[in-house]
Amino acid sequence: MSHPVQRISSRVVERCQVCDSPELESILFLGYLPPVNTMRKLGEKPREESCYPAEMLYCPRCHLVQLGLTVDAGILFPPEYPYTSSTTKVLRENFADLYRECISTIVLGAGDLVIDIGSNDGNLLMNFKDRHRVLGVTPEEVGRIAIERGIPTLIDYFTPQVATRILSEHGPAKVVTATNVFAHMDGIHEVLDAIVELLSEDGVFISESHYLLDLVNDLQYDTVYHEHLRYYSLHSLNHLLRKHGLELFHASRIPTHGGSFRAYAARQGRYRVMETVDRLLREESPVVCETGKLRRFRDRVIVSKLELLTLLSGIRREGKSIYGISAPSRASTLIHYTGIDDGILDCVVEVAGSHKIGKYVPGTRIPVLEEAKLFRDQPDYALILSWHIAEELMPKLRKRGFRGGFIIPLPSPKVINVHD
Repeated sequence: MSHPVQRISSRVVERCQVCDSPELESILFLGYLPPVNTMRKLGEKPREESCYPAEMLYCPRCHLVQLGLTVDAGILFPPEYPYTSSTTKVLRENFADLYRECISTIVLGAGDLVIDIGSNDGNLLMNFKDRHRVLGVTPEEVGRIAIERGIPTLIDYFTPQVATRILSEHGPAKVVTATNVFAHMDGIHEVLDAIVELLSEDGVFISESHYLLDLVNDLQYDTVYHEHLRYYSLHSLNHLLRKHGLELFHASRIPTHGGSFRAYAARQGRYRVMETVDRLLREESPVVCETGKLRRFRDRVIVSKLELLTLLSGIRREGKSIYGISAPSRASTLIHYTGIDDGILDCVVEVAGSHKIGKYVPGTRIPVLEEAKLFRDQPDYALILSWHIAEELMPKLRKRGFRGGFIIPLPSPKVINVHD
């Protein structure tokens, strides 16, 4: 019996996703990458896998940096999508901070509705649920964890139809949040129209996105993968919001995902525009508004790749072993772009209970194994793939008994030895 053919749909980005300009400039091409959450089980025979081009494009008109290909959301975010935000300490702390900042910035009453788009397991709404009405929207099955926590959640993609349903069943929202998903959503103008429809007249839209300025300054090319369609600066976000009658009135940099920013927007004139908006626009302007700086970013990425391979090849020539630490989505881009395989990296270890244990890193034969193996085997080096939180990870691994050296791959590859 033949198996049904799965249709993989993708769309080349010919025009800017925000301003529709056809004048897009190539900034960086990272090759062809597999979906970061497609992980084969250990022992499974290699078979054909889909890979998609990953190219960063820059729009000189609105300053948006964006991916050159849109892959079908059903491929990138399947129902069994494995990510749960509550497992990350920095995100738990960030969402607690968002709540404190929110209630100190706007008046939020007990009867006001707070909607979180891409609510995942309810991590953000846990901070609001005992004091306000809440509703989550997420397409993944992990949304059922939120429901068990007492957070009403729609297990669905956020669409205009879903927004209309929410409005009729729950009424308008005082706050709509979209954290680390607003850069992931295709058809962003349709999405924003739906968000504006949901907002009360004095409603506030709060977004958090990985920050282009940090991506460029800290050489975070490993955060470029197909879930991330756009790489916002405050300039490009401001351009997008204005098209939908929204005005930025507060912005701040936050530490999540190696460097992000949080932005508050509402209907024009509803809130006093804080100085934080102009300050961040001025700060980022020399980098995100100049093509030359972005082209130099490409050159720095290439040099960094060569430096990392030189470092790893020297270690392997000496017959020493290297294990990877954690398997975040960004690790897949780093591994594929640099050409790391199971001949260089013996394995990647994850904390006990991780859904990734017992599988291969996407598109490779590098096994993901339980973290106890690191302390049992004591490899010579540990490559920190979640390098943006290396300062948090290394002391924990030392305390638990790892004696080898640490390799930090980005922005400039370096080794931190036992006694450093």
